[in-house]
Amino acid sequence: MSERPTRLTTFERVDISQLDLSRLQFATTTIYHFLFVPVTIGLSFLVATLHTWWHRSGADDVRRLTRFFGTLLVINIAIGVVTGIVQEFEFGMNWSQYSRFVGDVFGAPLAMEGLAAFFLESTFLGLWLFGWDVLPRRIHLACIWALAIGTALSAAFIMAANSWMQHPVGYELDPTTGRPVLTSIWALFTNPVFVWGYAHVLLASLLTGGMLMLAVSAWHLRRGSSPAAFLRTAKLSLVVLLPTSVLVLMVGSHLGVVETTYQPMKVAAMEAQWDTCSPCSFSAAQTGGWTSSDQEANKIIEIPHLLSILATGSFDGEVTGLNELQAQYEKEYGPGDYIPNLPIQYWSMRVMAYLASVVPLLVLWGLWLWRRGRLERSRAFLTVATWSVLAPFVMNTAGWLLTENGRQPWIVQGLLLTEDGNSPSVSAGEVATTLVMFWVIYLVLGWVWVFLMRRYARRGLDEVGDGPGIGGPTSPSDAEPAVLTY
Repeated sequence: MSERPTRLTTFERVDISQLDLSRLQFATTTIYHFLFVPVTIGLSFLVATLHTWWHRSGADDVRRLTRFFGTLLVINIAIGVVTGIVQEFEFGMNWSQYSRFVGDVFGAPLAMEGLAAFFLESTFLGLWLFGWDVLPRRIHLACIWALAIGTALSAAFIMAANSWMQHPVGYELDPTTGRPVLTSIWALFTNPVFVWGYAHVLLASLLTGGMLMLAVSAWHLRRGSSPAAFLRTAKLSLVVLLPTSVLVLMVGSHLGVVETTYQPMKVAAMEAQWDTCSPCSFSAAQTGGWTSSDQEANKIIEIPHLLSILATGSFDGEVTGLNELQAQYEKEYGPGDYIPNLPIQYWSMRVMAYLASVVPLLVLWGLWLWRRGRLERSRAFLTVATWSVLAPFVMNTAGWLLTENGRQPWIVQGLLLTEDGNSPSVSAGEVATTLVMFWVIYLVLGWVWVFLMRRYARRGLDEVGDGPGIGGPTSPSDAEPAVLTY
């Protein structure tokens, strides 16, 4: 639907500084929370795979590997849940107008996420965590797969809501309130932006989990710690990363074509393309050309036709320029600046794409060493693989900056401007105070996460307990009776 409701006029427009602070606060909490989400999704499926491997083989080292990486998964889930809860409060406190506007649409998917997916995830996490040597082996195995499925379902409902903000579908505008009302839940989950965006998130999560497993395995192989066991997980991660690293590029490329259809401004902004072009080249880097008063950019290493391919899927496809799109939006929605922050859009796309292109090369290097029987002895590869764990976190952050910044100035594309979704009753001072508090708390949580992940990732397999719970003692004699009663 192209009809746009009357802009909210019930409250006086808030001061821009308060708006900017609110945006910065939500960006801070969202980006920080999403550091943990891909690890949770990707690592849960890898731990489930290890558990299945142990269930079928009965190998003691695979059992210990399952518990070893399961510990890292539990740490990540704990920190991730804490950081995610904050966002629920921000919707009502900082973005009350937005929450009121989208409430009749988001109620369904967010209720599903809370009542179904999160319930499934948390319940089976507890059963799997404390079910070692208590539950029947098949039931215990089913618990970790239910946990993995729950994490994926939770992401699906969140992505469905976010994709509706990018491309609203399946709704009607209430003539009395001017707010959208969901008319088709099916349309919500068949939204092209959701289908391809969700696939991209799942693949990026598997890549993140695989890179984490590879990095930890490489660290232990460099030090000769249980080399036979960690060689197993290094090989498993490479097998998972090979198709995943290729598919994430392919799906991400097609997602660009989808966004050209529904959010052409986002795509033009990622190249800072001011004028309509056909065919269109892609620049490796550029200086200047970031504002309407300075549209002449110094483009470095232009690759002919590549932007046309990324944006349209065709060799000579047309990409509508920022100037033309700005004129169209002004005609349709009224005066305003509809161009997002170009440097953020331009560089976040390149950081994501460049790192994503390097990952398959690292994987091929590891597979080549595996074939030559030198994987566990190549210190160069093991060192690079250990530090490469940082790459997916940077990629994921850049991807969300590209997605969310590219939608600005809309909070719901074509329906609600970001400045109209704010809470006018909250002062800039209040937002600034809580923003500083969040930074302090998140720094502490980040330190706790790094400390715990480092500590438990560097443990030897001989330190992994066999008792109840992930952190159980190595034998009943190693613990007091009270510890054994979980």
